[in-house]
Amino acid sequence: MSAAGRSGTVAAVDLGATSGRVMLGHVGPGELRLVPVARFPNTPVRTPDGLHWNILELYRSIIAGLSGAAKQEPHLASIGIDSWAVDYGLLRQGRLLGAPFHYRDERTAAGVEAVHGTIPFADLYRVNGLQFLPFNTVYQLATERDAGMLDVADTALLMPDLIAHWLTGARVAEATNASTTGLVHAGEPTRWDAGLLTRLGIPAAVLPPIVQPGDRIGTLLEAVAAEVGLSASTPVTAIGSHDTASAVVAVPMTTPDAAYISCGTWGLVGVELERPVLTEASRAANFTNEGGVDGRTRFLHNVMGLWLLSESVRTWERGGETIDLPGLIAQAAAVDAPVSVFDANDPRFLAPGDLPARIAEFLIEHGRAVPQSRAEFVRCIIESLAQAFADAVHTASELSGVQVRAIHVVGGGSQNTLLCQLTADRAGIPVIAGPVEATALGNVLVQARAVGIIDGDLESLRALVARSFEPTRYEPRKPAGSTSVSR
Repeated sequence: MSAAGRSGTVAAVDLGATSGRVMLGHVGPGELRLVPVARFPNTPVRTPDGLHWNILELYRSIIAGLSGAAKQEPHLASIGIDSWAVDYGLLRQGRLLGAPFHYRDERTAAGVEAVHGTIPFADLYRVNGLQFLPFNTVYQLATERDAGMLDVADTALLMPDLIAHWLTGARVAEATNASTTGLVHAGEPTRWDAGLLTRLGIPAAVLPPIVQPGDRIGTLLEAVAAEVGLSASTPVTAIGSHDTASAVVAVPMTTPDAAYISCGTWGLVGVELERPVLTEASRAANFTNEGGVDGRTRFLHNVMGLWLLSESVRTWERGGETIDLPGLIAQAAAVDAPVSVFDANDPRFLAPGDLPARIAEFLIEHGRAVPQSRAEFVRCIIESLAQAFADAVHTASELSGVQVRAIHVVGGGSQNTLLCQLTADRAGIPVIAGPVEATALGNVLVQARAVGIIDGDLESLRALVARSFEPTRYEPRKPAGSTSVSR
């Protein structure tokens, strides 16, 4: 990477499905460093009409986090925002019409039926290239349409774009997140697909113009700037606002023959391509084509991810007990007897609630032994995730033609040594784990490049990550049971 000749600091607002954070990114010639400023929970709220995001509390926490960032760095070069995909807020004349629905809310079944009744899924896939997930934005908006909400709303903003709107007043849709809605043509990520919108009865007027990662969204509103202690000239920059798009920016891939797993609440497993794969085989395998930074395609499959662990822990803690998850994972690693494996992608595991009971139900239905202790349950979950990850990597390779020789695991899952080792074992391919904060790093790097702190292509950004963060390498164990972990 050729440096732009100066150092600078940007702020990354990184919102995950269970928590959010504000981080400072210090970037310069040969420098890439994150400093945590604030971390806060992201806890949904259930009301009589369904499950919602507590967006006002999230925004309050973001403002507090930016205030803390301003105290440390009063001359921030930029602010960038990423979050999970598919969810949105509906506005009318700038006023939010209600708390945004959570993608795990059950209301979208009617939307799925309505959309597929108009456009069969096979036809829809040939246009938008998205795997079937019942909460995709296209199904959510069909539900809103049938409830009359799209007759009331004048704007729909995806979650990071809603936060950016409250910070700047601008109304935009960032391209990588727009690509997850199902309303953008997989081969044309710069505009909404007018034909799809017309056929589905979704008014084009509610969707704002699409901007690209690196574009300036706007500058801080005077009132916001005064509240957080920054200049009103501070820019808010579009980054890969879908958190996986930002995470993939920071995957330290040095060759194209690698797969990635961005592992948090979800496990996003795939390869990076120059163009989408819209074959019938890809559709049948339920692989998705989402927009990446610099026009790349993220060809991937969604696996249920660490949600299976975290929701199981929540179930066990409902009786008042506090669970030591690291300790439980250590016990799981010591389990000698073989454990059963279940399909981590089974839709029964999507909704909140008693996951251990649903896992047991699956195993009984398939004639498999049910774990008898929590340690065995955790081992069962991690083995099942590792198998799902391995299967997705091999399928991605077959469908894309990429000969995968290494698997990069980034995000929180990169710290789970048992998961990383079992993934290497089951895939028969080395796993390279880290960095943990890949999403925030990708957010920071795209901002820094946009404002001129650094320059270079995507490979140059990844090279800076590779120089700045030492990964952990896991070799497939041969024979099974031996351990080979090296730094």
